[in-house]
Amino acid sequence: MLLTGIRAVCPPRALLPCLALLLTTACAGGTGAAGASSTTLRISGSTTVNPVAADAAEALRGDGLTITVDTQGGSGGGITQLGAGQIDVAMSSKPIGDKDRAAAPDVDYTETLIGQDAVGVVVRKEVIDGGLTSVDKSQLQALFEGRVANWSELGGPDLEVFVYDKEPGRGTREVLDTYLYGKDGKAPAPPDSPRFAIVGGNEETRTKLLSTPGSVAPLSSAFLDGQPQLGLLAVEGVLPTPAAIADKSYALSRPLFFLTDGPPSGAAKTFLDYVLSEKGQQLLPKHGYLTLAQLSS
Repeated sequence: MLLTGIRAVCPPRALLPCLALLLTTACAGGTGAAGASSTTLRISGSTTVNPVAADAAEALRGDGLTITVDTQGGSGGGITQLGAGQIDVAMSSKPIGDKDRAAAPDVDYTETLIGQDAVGVVVRKEVIDGGLTSVDKSQLQALFEGRVANWSELGGPDLEVFVYDKEPGRGTREVLDTYLYGKDGKAPAPPDSPRFAIVGGNEETRTKLLSTPGSVAPLSSAFLDGQPQLGLLAVEGVLPTPAAIADKSYALSRPLFFLTDGPPSGAAKTFLDYVLSEKGQQLLPKHGYLTLAQLSS
């Protein structure tokens, strides 16, 4: 495909939940999720994968493709939109599950792995400075079920706990729930507590953590860059270092995907080929993620 002229506007880590990249010109033969001819490649889903998608679209300037990038509903939202034919590519920080396939049986969900991330157990730094550096599975369960009122109960400072959990369907939430309750397990209902709240994307979660003393939340570990007020608790004594993420010794490691309905073709293939290229893979460490080469080394 010969592509010409492009204009892109979208900072890699915009604070707005919905990012739009408008890259204008003609793309002959582009095909949307429903099979209709389109000059626009529509991408939506995970706020974790979003910075990579935004940077890739920016890098394709001059290639003649119109790209829109949205983060409505996180990974689950992107999967649902792809299943409904509303987008061409879904961003996901979790693999496709049986329930996803059953909800859209006519969709041939095809996963393109682009790298690896980790869900961090992120706290305000005063929790770590107060003596708590690691938690085990039972302690994490107690925290996210609202059964820990004060960090001193876990060996930390005399400071009230405030929990921010992710809304259902978010890849971050599913990684944590799978670790705590197993693949087929189900987390209990959120506690009726003034010390517990449900949040959405990574940007919102980080903002809530920064504004709430004693808070804890599951959050992509890459979103701690440049945030000295926040820190990571080790899980079973293991921190999410690149080596621990790559060999999966860190329990909350997770793959990052772009999803298409069937093998990518047309504009979607152009986009994904770039992300998988040497230049495209260089976008992942920029945002704190591991490349495919790092996973195979």
